Amino acid sequence: MPHDTQTPLPAGVRAIAALYALSGIYLGIAGAVMLLRPGALSMSAGAPLLFGLELAGPYMFLLMALAGAAVAWGLLKLNNIMRHVAQLIAITGIVMLVPAVSAATVTANAKALITGGAGIIVRVLVAWYLAQAEVAEQFHRAK
Repeated sequence: MPHDTQTPLPAGVRAIAALYALSGIYLGIAGAVMLLRPGALSMSAGAPLLFGLELAGPYMFLLMALAGAAVAWGLLKLNNIMRHVAQLIAITGIVMLVPAVSAATVTANAKALITGGAGIIVRVLVAWYLAQAEVAEQFHRAK
């Protein structure tokens, strides 16, 4: 493991790091496909993760893929700054999903309500878990 044996890696941190890594891999593949075969993939493929930034093009996909990989790596290394970055990304995602969920509620669009609600739930769980005192203590002890 990338850290000492005195500080075991919590399973929740491992799962959250995997979530960020998978998101980064998805964005990286999508960005690479867009660069290598223009028009083969719609920019809306990144909408659930980029919230409007997908309009900046494939380079934004690749930049956010790099950010996702950095957060995943930092979480696996029990880097406290990356714990805060992961929380900030999750909270920003919650804020960005609220209008979509509100609109889905008003228009009674069940699919959008379920996917948006699930997105909020996952992001709340990530932010909540990383804010727990026991988890934060693991990051502080890893120094």
